[in-house]
Amino acid sequence: MKYLHTMVRVRDLDASMKFFCEGLGLVENRRKDYPEGRFTLVYLGAPENPEAEVELTWNHDDEAYTGGRNFGHLAFAVDDIYATCQHLQDMGVTINRPPRDGHMAFVRSPDGISVELLQKGDRLAPAEPWASMANTGSW
Repeated sequence: MKYLHTMVRVRDLDASMKFFCEGLGLVENRRKDYPEGRFTLVYLGAPENPEAEVELTWNHDDEAYTGGRNFGHLAFAVDDIYATCQHLQDMGVTINRPPRDGHMAFVRSPDGISVELLQKGDRLAPAEPWASMANTGSW
């Protein structure tokens, strides 16, 4: 398993970039705008460890983030997303967003922290029971 990023929702992208880059010394690794979804993702990394990133998610429509909504999720790359989800499910963990696409799934920690699992490399071919499994709860 490889740690990928932590996602944080921000209300003021410029102020957040100033804090993380000028204040903490992180550097912008990449940026992706999604005008149709009305959000922008900015990935920041430390010069000494650029692969472990902070993902700033700026939703273009302003909203107040309450109840920890500004913290999004932890993300990990896994060798086999189906095997990882099966292992977690066998442990009694609910698969909130199953890996229907062979690429991405979401689960929650015992404390309710959202964890994104991403398939390393190319997505796997769709497989049951995952391909037809519905979402459960929020992720």
